[in-house]
Amino acid sequence: MKNCAPEKIRNIVLAGHAGSGKTSLADLILFKAGVVGRCGSVDNGTSVSDYRAEEQERKSSIYTSILHAPWKDGHLYIADTPGNSDFCGEAMNAINVADMMILVVDAMLGIGPGTIRAMHQAAARKLPRAIFINGCDRDQSTFQEVLEAVRSAYGATVCVPCTLPVGEKAALKGVASVFGAEPAPEAAEYHGALVEAVAESDEELMNKYFEDGDLSAEDLHAGFRKALLAGSLIPIFSGSAAKDIGVTELLDAIMDFGPSPLDDIPLLLDAGEINRGSGDGLGFVFKSVNDPFVGQMNFVRVFSGTLKADSEWTNSTKNSKERVGNLLLVQGKEQVTVDEVGPGEIVAVTKLKNTGLNDVLGTKPSDVKFSAVKYPQPTTQTAISAAAKGEEDKLGAGLQRLLNEDPTIKVERPMETHQTILSTMGDQQLNLIVSRLKNESKCAVVLETPRIPYRETVTGTGSAQFRHKKQSGGHGQFAEVHLRIEPFQGVEGQEEYQFANEVVGGNIPKNYIPAVEKGVAETRLAGPLSRSKVINFKATVYDGKYHDVDSSEMAFKIATRGAFREAMAKAKPMLLEPIMSLRIVFPEEYMGSISGDLNSRRGRILGMDREDGMQVLNAELPQAEVYSYPTTLRSMTQGRGSFEMKFERYDPVPSQLAAQIQAEAARLQAEEEE
Repeated sequence: MKNCAPEKIRNIVLAGHAGSGKTSLADLILFKAGVVGRCGSVDNGTSVSDYRAEEQERKSSIYTSILHAPWKDGHLYIADTPGNSDFCGEAMNAINVADMMILVVDAMLGIGPGTIRAMHQAAARKLPRAIFINGCDRDQSTFQEVLEAVRSAYGATVCVPCTLPVGEKAALKGVASVFGAEPAPEAAEYHGALVEAVAESDEELMNKYFEDGDLSAEDLHAGFRKALLAGSLIPIFSGSAAKDIGVTELLDAIMDFGPSPLDDIPLLLDAGEINRGSGDGLGFVFKSVNDPFVGQMNFVRVFSGTLKADSEWTNSTKNSKERVGNLLLVQGKEQVTVDEVGPGEIVAVTKLKNTGLNDVLGTKPSDVKFSAVKYPQPTTQTAISAAAKGEEDKLGAGLQRLLNEDPTIKVERPMETHQTILSTMGDQQLNLIVSRLKNESKCAVVLETPRIPYRETVTGTGSAQFRHKKQSGGHGQFAEVHLRIEPFQGVEGQEEYQFANEVVGGNIPKNYIPAVEKGVAETRLAGPLSRSKVINFKATVYDGKYHDVDSSEMAFKIATRGAFREAMAKAKPMLLEPIMSLRIVFPEEYMGSISGDLNSRRGRILGMDREDGMQVLNAELPQAEVYSYPTTLRSMTQGRGSFEMKFERYDPVPSQLAAQIQAEAARLQAEEEE
């Protein structure tokens, strides 16, 4: 159990691409610190961090695991995050609240999408960072190539080695330090770069460096921490978690130079400020899970003051009070109760009535508001429904529980397709959701490819006259509408069409014109080609007739529907499909496969770029061709490619596909009418 001052606490997040060895490093830290008597293993299913059944089955992290360990005279609080893009929300939430990031990079595979995402998020926060190049003992490791790729991507004057491998691959036997006036021969060439990076953080040190051409060991150590906190130095450490090489040096550096919870590490806030030295207790819920035994469990990162068990806390986000019982110090799946927690510590709290993810808790009301984490847009969409009739409510409740845990999941029900659409970061996240719905909510589900939200428009001008006349005893129904439809460039989600009134002479009284407009608004939601919404048109009512007794708003709405359909048929209707813009990031060697696959999907490559040593391809792809793309991309790039997408516009559907789409729409309509 920890018992040390806040100055000796280090709150760190382990981040990086999947397979880089973050969890193996976390398990080794616990073992080296004496927390466990035997080092956990991902491969053997004994990891303290990856303890859940689904993680043991996959042999990789799905959730951020919270751990803690003593080191030297201090204490580490560790968030071990998943590197898979499907579960990036977990990692991003943890990076958002940590005081320092340790970016773990594989010495064989180098930079991956998880590396890039973590580095960009940390840079946006100006979060102190260090890099650990892991797996230097592996047969396929290429330490020097990976080192240069990292320095090229993130700055050779900023990313400077502090330890280097002694021996390589299976012959790795230790690491050499770059520190000291007389560094090891292997490290001598980087010593000057380290001294320069440290000197640039302080004017006095810079003057000493210019005068003496070097810095003393004392000055180097004094300036190192300042440079690390300022972001002008990202130290690189090397080694192997599997062989316990270089890890002691990494941990010692974290304790010697890393930020404490009292340091003013930038946070992304929309409102207010956090005084880390304040005596007022303040924390932030960065992780929320539904535990099968205790219910909702909120993980709170404490930023200032002291938060105590068995007391009343204020939820400033919800403007409410919470009665807090036990505080749980978490070690993977193990929990122990503590009386209080202070700056830098992470504690779990259960049975709160009105608290969830992204809420600010404290001993008194606060105006602090954290900025929303900017998650990538989901890339995988599927239509989801309950397998058994009558279980729609159970499905809805289960999905809501998952949404409360993971904001990267989206659920919507478009009126035009009448399906519940589940959007996820990838098929692995989707598979996890299906499994959790079955196991936790006892709800089996059916997945289908979503119907495409096509649109319809017109390419010419069409006019129609439609008379609605009905006699059924007493008052009848009468209305006649003359309607013209022509092209108009609308804006998706804003002004998708225009309505105009050119009726003169009172042929349609003014009080019935709103009914005509409403008739257009309702009828355009199901166009004649595929029952899709009609956009980019102008509808003008230019004449008509009415009856003093038999005309009504309903009669004019019905007449408008008929006129709209007839005018549409004459205005050369055309089917449109949604086009998505994609930003694909991948290692360069997969360029041929990726470009060929895009061409086969009716894609269009717009341009190429490089970022952090990876190839970036900007492309456009019809939404109909996107649904299977995440699986294909992962297969083509062996998990090292990722993409983000967003809606771009609607384009005409090729004629041969338009016929198929119209036939399918007619079939669905016939089924519904039966």
